[in-house]
Amino acid sequence: MDSKGGDPSHQNTDFGTAVEFVYRPTAADFEEALRARARRSPSGRAQALMAPLVAAIAVSVFSVLQDAPLPVWIISLVLTVPIAFWATVRGLRTMARRLFSIVEPYGQCRMVADDRGAVSTGERVSFTVEWTVFREYLETPGLFVLLGGDRAAGVAVLPKRGAQDPADVDRLRAILDRNLKRL
Repeated sequence: MDSKGGDPSHQNTDFGTAVEFVYRPTAADFEEALRARARRSPSGRAQALMAPLVAAIAVSVFSVLQDAPLPVWIISLVLTVPIAFWATVRGLRTMARRLFSIVEPYGQCRMVADDRGAVSTGERVSFTVEWTVFREYLETPGLFVLLGGDRAAGVAVLPKRGAQDPADVDRLRAILDRNLKRL
């Protein structure tokens, strides 16, 4: 794939078997991707559990320093930890909306992928990415979610509804399995 850009419709994507997806991203796609990342990747789990853990530690330390009775300590934990979980979920929704706001102007997207990488073209932008940019991927019922490596903390979302043929989902899964680690 040409990593210099250019018109992706003229680029050679016939190395191996190329697959094409056409879709319009939605905020729900990003929310599903971030929830899946929080459940299935080590960094996502750490990020999702950080607020409840910090809340539990803060309540415990404050209760010990204030010499609070045990029932007050327990009630404080019971109230604080669920609120921290709720805040974490709310934060994922906010992050999803922000990510969507970045890609929303691109409009309808066309992505062509093969064993070298992917060319994505929107109504206002196009870019080429090699698989080495991503380290791993996970799959949800509606998406493929590509996760960046150590130097690229990005998340790429590819909705399965964009497959031109139902077999294209299996073909893309095979390409991803050959090039990335599946979570």
